[in-house]
Amino acid sequence: MDQASEFVVATRAALAQLSALAVQYSFSVIGALILLVLGWLAAGLLSRWAHRGLSSIHGIDATLSQFFSNIIRYAVLILVIVMVLGQFGVQTASVLAALGAIGLAVGLALQGTLQNIAAGIMLLVLRPFRVGESIETGSVTGTVVDVGLFATELKTADGVYRLAPNSTLWNVPVTNFSRRQTRRNEISVSIPAEDDVGAAQQNLLSIAASDKRVLKDPTPIAYMAEFDAGSTKVTLRYWTRSSDWWNASRDLMKAIKEAFDKVPEQQIPDPQVIDRDIPGESGPPAPQGADDPAMPRT
Repeated sequence: MDQASEFVVATRAALAQLSALAVQYSFSVIGALILLVLGWLAAGLLSRWAHRGLSSIHGIDATLSQFFSNIIRYAVLILVIVMVLGQFGVQTASVLAALGAIGLAVGLALQGTLQNIAAGIMLLVLRPFRVGESIETGSVTGTVVDVGLFATELKTADGVYRLAPNSTLWNVPVTNFSRRQTRRNEISVSIPAEDDVGAAQQNLLSIAASDKRVLKDPTPIAYMAEFDAGSTKVTLRYWTRSSDWWNASRDLMKAIKEAFDKVPEQQIPDPQVIDRDIPGESGPPAPQGADDPAMPRT
């Protein structure tokens, strides 16, 4: 009987303690649920406001605005979780310290990835190239398909998919063949030293004038570039729209070859294209279309 009485007393004491704990923490549980719901709604609302505000700023890429809006959302959610833990008496200072240590460890482990993210943000903000433009770096040549936070997708001239980490595109000079609206080109021909240089110049200028893709301003010019005992090099310099540069250069080379072949005393055994490009740019010619098979290959 004594043992039964002790068991009943202990059971009643335990139930009393559970009831006291339930009453004590019921408000904490309710407060935590309210915080979670309000925090979730606030995180989504602030994220949408940030995305809408950044998207309205000229020059801010959609990928970049989405990235920052997600950062705001997750930051609010982390703050809400810390507040919820505080409702149950958890020392939030130690939680924040643990989160800081975890963040530091993750940052050291993902150092290369974070470097690509930082480079991706700078590429999206400064926009040295955009989707559809043909670019060349020290190791990458192709048409930009997509610019992401971690890497940039490109398509080479022969249709090959190429993924370049953003850090490799940010830390090197980038030549953009599509950014400027106009582009210069030069075609040089060699004629025998005894032939009339003036006639060759007029011939080149008339061929350039007959092509509608050659711009009238700046005016095309033809000049004697080099000479030696056996031959003279005459150069035609002209400008076209960047989208016409590739096709115009090939068609003009063919037209010049055919025109000079009709004059027996003026032969051009090996006409060559020299890309002088726009001031500030250099590199091999690149077409505007990604599918052009004649685009320089890597």
